[in-house]
Amino acid sequence: MRPVSRRVFAAAALSTLVTAPGAAAAPGGAPAAGVAPAPGGAAVPRRRDSAELRGVWLATVDNRDWPTKPGLTAAAQRAELIAHLDRAVRDRLNTVILQVRPTADALWPSPHEPWSEYLTGTQGRSPGWDPLGTAVAEAHARGLQLHAWFNPYRIALHADPARLVASHPARRHPDWVVRHGGRLYYNPGLPQVRAFVQDAMLDAVARYPVDAVHFDDYFYPYPVAGQSFDDDAAYDAYGGGFVNRAAWRRDNIDKLVRETAARIRQLRPGTQFGISPFGVWRNTSSDSRGSDTRAGVQTYDDLHADTRKWVREGWLDYIVPQVYWNIGFAAADYARLVPWWAEVAKGTRTRLYIGEALYKTGAAGQPAEWQDPAELSRHLTLAAGHAQVRGHVFFAARDLARDPIGAMARVVADHYRQPAQPPR
Repeated sequence: MRPVSRRVFAAAALSTLVTAPGAAAAPGGAPAAGVAPAPGGAAVPRRRDSAELRGVWLATVDNRDWPTKPGLTAAAQRAELIAHLDRAVRDRLNTVILQVRPTADALWPSPHEPWSEYLTGTQGRSPGWDPLGTAVAEAHARGLQLHAWFNPYRIALHADPARLVASHPARRHPDWVVRHGGRLYYNPGLPQVRAFVQDAMLDAVARYPVDAVHFDDYFYPYPVAGQSFDDDAAYDAYGGGFVNRAAWRRDNIDKLVRETAARIRQLRPGTQFGISPFGVWRNTSSDSRGSDTRAGVQTYDDLHADTRKWVREGWLDYIVPQVYWNIGFAAADYARLVPWWAEVAKGTRTRLYIGEALYKTGAAGQPAEWQDPAELSRHLTLAAGHAQVRGHVFFAARDLARDPIGAMARVVADHYRQPAQPPR
């Protein structure tokens, strides 16, 4: 199968969700508390205040959204980028989350890592312009925030270090690298790796006035049947003070999050830090504090990412759980997960936004709910009944532009009639 984006990896993980017959479905069409009927029957949230994040992810890994293919001229790449920004403005969005480090590479002239192959087709080859610098300037000129999206530990969507450019840090430090599931990853258990990836990512923050640093859902990789992540040597060296390997791994990711937050505040005060995790922290069958779900993947147990803790400890400015299921989906119901996340965020400094599966709307193979143009609009209506939900982010830019069944047009008509400023 051709390498694909992070959200498709997440979708693959969802195939392990156990659908429990008889699970109660939430009401799909009635307006939630705090919304008013609009002309034509659509439900429009009553505005709690003027600040609401309306975002879209712009993925570059494997040329998912942009550029449409590697090797385009600098002018063509720039034109495609501008078109995505202009589309965001037309849909009255206010934030673009641009993937600038998809696979231990860079969409800016980094002293730490090579230019991304998704620009030119050859890793390390300059595209002849500065995509991140241009994106920041052009987004700000349009009144958009630009959040720089980084993947901390993924090196490559293949497992052959010889395919990396000769100067790549992973080739200079082969002891940093773990092969897993046909891919290459940096080992999160090595302190030198954690320091390096922070240096590599924060170089962009030092150079450009990005509005936020954004991580996605990849920490330790998603489970692969019959395989284990080989970090034995690192665990022997650094895991002695922990009750088990899982606790040590969670501490490694906690340190990455906590240290990155502190370094951002020191380097460029006012720059936000946000993370978009897989939507299920833990099921109630694993932890009484978990959500009423039956997910086959749990971030706490499988990705070693204690996303609930990060919110409760106030390490993040915002969190965007990927709640990529329809209202009434038995194993992971949108109508159950949004209230759970709202309760997690309640009383904390961390703003809650909801990640929305725009890519599923009208897609072949998706169930009937995703063939209904009103499904996403109902999501926003339901979420508006929870004061902690301060906005939504849509995956992803290509789907925003295509909008095959008009689902995004319905969201704009029902909920985004007027512009809004994002929370700060």
